Amino acid sequence: MDIGIDLGTANTLLYARGQGIVLNEPSVVAVQEGSRHALAVGAEAKETIGRTPGSITAIRPLRDGVISDYEAAEEMIRHFVRKAVPGRRRPRTRMVVCVPSGVTPVERRAIVHASISAGARAVHLIEEPMAAAIGAGLPVSSARGSMVVDIGGGTEVAVISLGGIVTAQSLRVGGDRFDAAITDHVRKRHSLLVGERTAEDVKVAIGSAWPVPGGEEFERRTFTVRGREKVSGLPRTVELTVPEVREALDEPVEAVIAAVRVTLEECPPELSGDVMEHGIVLTGGGALLPGLDLRLASATGIPVFVADAPLDCVALGSGRCVEDFDGLQRVLGKAERAR
Repeated sequence: MDIGIDLGTANTLLYARGQGIVLNEPSVVAVQEGSRHALAVGAEAKETIGRTPGSITAIRPLRDGVISDYEAAEEMIRHFVRKAVPGRRRPRTRMVVCVPSGVTPVERRAIVHASISAGARAVHLIEEPMAAAIGAGLPVSSARGSMVVDIGGGTEVAVISLGGIVTAQSLRVGGDRFDAAITDHVRKRHSLLVGERTAEDVKVAIGSAWPVPGGEEFERRTFTVRGREKVSGLPRTVELTVPEVREALDEPVEAVIAAVRVTLEECPPELSGDVMEHGIVLTGGGALLPGLDLRLASATGIPVFVADAPLDCVALGSGRCVEDFDGLQRVLGKAERAR
């Protein structure tokens, strides 16, 4: 069984050859203090974030798109592969694993070792913006320039042509930074301490990057957050508004726009013309932030489109590679094999 893995900071998706996406679970591992034994992985472990007793720790093995806890990542990959490919006698698999374009050699080795330890016979690494472009249906093998902005745990901006990345920016700003910006804003303006799950709920419910046309009803929405008063330490609630949360998200959104601008500045003139003509495609969870496409289009003067099923693009791209190893050999890295 060949498997494609989108190893995301927030969620991990597995694509099994001939079956499509077979698993989509949070990238969280709950471990017992003093041991590395996993008590829960995925959706079950996410429920424990911010609620664990002192003896249990909820770990997110990836931060900003790269592995920050190697042992927990290995345990997580092993658990997900077992869940996706059930049966005691699993054949050793070939895996296609997505990595950020700015990943260091040390981080690449960590991902390869974690995958081999989890049962892979051979591991191919593919850069996330390439996988996102393939999953979004862009013509990556043609001479036409395509630009993709993948906003997940980190942000990947790339211009792709002839099966390769011509110019790219890898930014460790993404969904987690959006959540942190909301947490900081509530702490500074309302003197209220809230957890990362609450911040994510706020982002999903009333987060936006730009006023959406015809969105008067959305603009009037509010969201009640519960947290701990910074000074007294007692529980308290505050109402957040859509414009207030948009202001809180301004800094990380501007960082994404700056990365897009730098990529466009470094892009060869011929490919710039293609991007002007065909536009920029947004993928990843960040693409779902209302108004982000409009704000990006306003900042660059280039049409911006949100891909169909943006959350699944990277997993679908790795899946296309799994289904057609030979045809997409050019975009896949050289296989790392189990020794």
